[in-house]
Amino acid sequence: MTKVSRYHLALIGVAVLILVMSVVRVVSGQDDITSSGTFNAALMLSVPIGLAGLGGLWAERAGVVNIGLEGMMVLGTWFAGWAGYQWGFMAALVAGLIAGALGGLIHAVATVTFGVDHIISGVAINLLGPGITRFLSEVLYAEGARAAAAGAGITTSPAMSSEAPEVSLPLFSLGPDWLGSLERTHWFLVSDVAGILRGLTHGVNVLVILAVLLLPLTFFVLWRTAFGVRLRSAGENPWAAESLGVNVYLIKYVAVVISGAFAGLGGVFLVFVSTKYVEGQTAGRGFIGLAAMIFGNWRPGGLGAGAALFGYADGLQLRSSGAVTSFFLFGAILLLIYIGTKVRALLSSGQPAEMVTRGAREYNLIAAAAAGMIVLIWLWLTVDRLPNEFVFITPHVLTLLVLLVASQRLRMPKADGVRYRRGEQH
Repeated sequence: MTKVSRYHLALIGVAVLILVMSVVRVVSGQDDITSSGTFNAALMLSVPIGLAGLGGLWAERAGVVNIGLEGMMVLGTWFAGWAGYQWGFMAALVAGLIAGALGGLIHAVATVTFGVDHIISGVAINLLGPGITRFLSEVLYAEGARAAAAGAGITTSPAMSSEAPEVSLPLFSLGPDWLGSLERTHWFLVSDVAGILRGLTHGVNVLVILAVLLLPLTFFVLWRTAFGVRLRSAGENPWAAESLGVNVYLIKYVAVVISGAFAGLGGVFLVFVSTKYVEGQTAGRGFIGLAAMIFGNWRPGGLGAGAALFGYADGLQLRSSGAVTSFFLFGAILLLIYIGTKVRALLSSGQPAEMVTRGAREYNLIAAAAAGMIVLIWLWLTVDRLPNEFVFITPHVLTLLVLLVASQRLRMPKADGVRYRRGEQH
């Protein structure tokens, strides 16, 4: 499939999703499904997940598994909060980046230099991050007169002395709020597109713009530059890269430090949103970011789609439990589309022998999808309101379901997690 056809296929997929969401909104009467408030919240919630996933992408493309993203994010949040209340948002940005990079450096020393198992090192960093930040909070906040006077405590820092600016994209914010006017009409499809555009373009934090730009920048660096080819070769076959003169150790170090910096940047964003550090504010986003990266098949575009999916699920459950319930109908329609594509593929295969060969597996998939569609429709018709506990865990349930589906087509870097020693080819 050519690049042009992939691009067109992605656009068609987005258009179909918007159309299905519009149908679900009209049928269920849940306007929050495509409201600007939901999509603005989704954008804000997807950024830290996407940044953590981007960190995982850099490390694992170089062959280093990084499940320590959560701990690196925690370090980023604490140091961003500490620097932000004293010197403002720019100091918070720099401090969070450096703190996350230091977490990545520790992981690189353990895995690349000393050959520690990547999972063990990542778990250690996830334990070390909260421990270090709690100790620093007790020393600098609980016992510091200035910090205590500013409202700090063991679990929270003082508020930042200045906040990051927000901008609105010029094309969509000139003159009166015409997108808001269209959204309030509740016209089929038109108001939905207006609500989505308004949520994604009005009152956008500058760090959101930076995070979005990092996705194409990462693609360009890793797939269009000599440095990127060397980095990816270290994750596919480091001994072959070594034979061509690549300094694999240096490449891995650089990749993992950058990985930590991106995770720390995700922590900085959380501080920007709440204007201060709060213990536990990462709430597992490092792990969800890792899941988004796997869902995206270790590529920036897929990672962005995965982060958007998880951020949307999180934003929707914050807005309305009824809107979450309506997603049973959304899932049923998507399964119906999936069944249609599978049936069409079987009928167009042409040769009876090929249909027999593929038939058993394809028919099983179609039957499973049909059963799932019936169950989802039944749930949508019978469940009026989900318990708050279920609504709260929706993003995590969605994470598991998406990984189960995505695992059928994944291809991780061949040397991901493999212990590398110069001259000792496996």
